[in-house]
Amino acid sequence: MNVLVVYCHPRADSYAAALRDATCDTLRGRGHAVDLLDLYADGFDPVMDAGERGRYHDTAANTHGIEAHIARLKAAGTIVFVYPTWWYGMPAMLKGWFDRVWAPGVVFDINGGVIRPLLTNVTHVVAVTTMGAPWWFAWYMGHPGRMFLSRGVRAICAPGCRFTWRAHDRMDSSTPESRAAFLEKVRRTFDSF
Repeated sequence: MNVLVVYCHPRADSYAAALRDATCDTLRGRGHAVDLLDLYADGFDPVMDAGERGRYHDTAANTHGIEAHIARLKAAGTIVFVYPTWWYGMPAMLKGWFDRVWAPGVVFDINGGVIRPLLTNVTHVVAVTTMGAPWWFAWYMGHPGRMFLSRGVRAICAPGCRFTWRAHDRMDSSTPESRAAFLEKVRRTFDSF
């Protein structure tokens, strides 16, 4: 299976980097082809400028400058997002990637107000994240990051697309033991792919 791993964290020495490595190493160990997209290391520009926004709905012109990202999306059977949850959502870099790359005519069509999925090659969406808050507070807030991926993103993928959520709660007060246990949980998740 072709797996696109979208990684978003500015620091090379972060726990998120350890999660990325555990994800990629385990998937490769199971024989999957892994395409690692490191948004910070690649220097991705998350800012949609006025010209790009102006041609957003023009499907003949809205892919200019993002062709390589689109090709990677279209080649993936599974997409794994590895990122920290900041302020109950994904980092601005990752949100900007969605804003710029997940465009009409690329991942969805709108016909008469009805959205038609185009990313039907994707059969599984996975999120691996950390959250500073306890699980119950994320629940109280409505899990905005989780809902974005499980409802919004998954809706424009293949019918029956599966969704897997792995989150290390209370990251701000985590221990070496809790981080090691979560790394092992992530490895087990991808070992079963």
